[in-house]
Amino acid sequence: MSLLTSLTHVLPHRLLSSLARRLAYSTSPRVKQWLIDTVVRRFDVDLAEAAEPDPRAYPSFNAFFTRALKPGARIADPDPRALLMPADGRISQCGAIEDGRIFQAKGQSFTAAELLGDETAAAPFRYGLFATVYLSPRDYHRVHMPWTGTLRETVHVPGRLFSVGTDAVANVPRLFARNERLVCHFDTDFGPMASVMVGALLVSGVETVWSGVEIPRYGDTVTVKDYRGAGIALERFEEMARFNYGSTVIILLPPGAAELTPELKAESPVRLGQRLATRIA
Repeated sequence: MSLLTSLTHVLPHRLLSSLARRLAYSTSPRVKQWLIDTVVRRFDVDLAEAAEPDPRAYPSFNAFFTRALKPGARIADPDPRALLMPADGRISQCGAIEDGRIFQAKGQSFTAAELLGDETAAAPFRYGLFATVYLSPRDYHRVHMPWTGTLRETVHVPGRLFSVGTDAVANVPRLFARNERLVCHFDTDFGPMASVMVGALLVSGVETVWSGVEIPRYGDTVTVKDYRGAGIALERFEEMARFNYGSTVIILLPPGAAELTPELKAESPVRLGQRLATRIA
């Protein structure tokens, strides 16, 4: 276990993330440009594909971090049976959910019920599929729909804000089920689908296209928002949410809905719109 991962057990997670948020939203030219230039240089960010390629044109670091892409920079797999990758990044893990358990890393797993914060909501996924996608600081930070769905409810589950880097995932038990997260439940033509936006250390927020900022506020109790009857329907490949710093999105699918693309393995680099899985008729 790295020193940073060891320290995250004792660091004041929310205080650090709140401070990071203040920096991310600062419009001070010196502060925001230093942050942008540091990330571009350190993580080799490709601004050529951004709708605004000039790093000095962004009013804040957060505006840069949640930047839009040029039209056509990402294209959805043309096969109408393809469930799409929800974000740029790399696969942390993907595969079958085994009797309600989701594989995290060697020797580590957690339950779908822990992740979703609800035993009943987890039941349809007990023998389904999952894909965990890690977004690094260099990636496009908007999350899109793998498949067309209608929003049923969101669940804000409070928790810690551990790093979600490779070392932390390998060494922090049940990490994704312990971190602060926003669970988005959708109804689709194959049944339920969950998209879980997992926060992390120095992540200053999660926003959705239907409600704006969801995290922070950092909570201490589970908050459920019921959207049944609200008619919030999002199409396959449409933007659904964004991270205000890099983190992880986890997609859960019920059994019999689709088959994961066999080439996808842990650490596979992925891009928004590529085939995540193939719908089973």
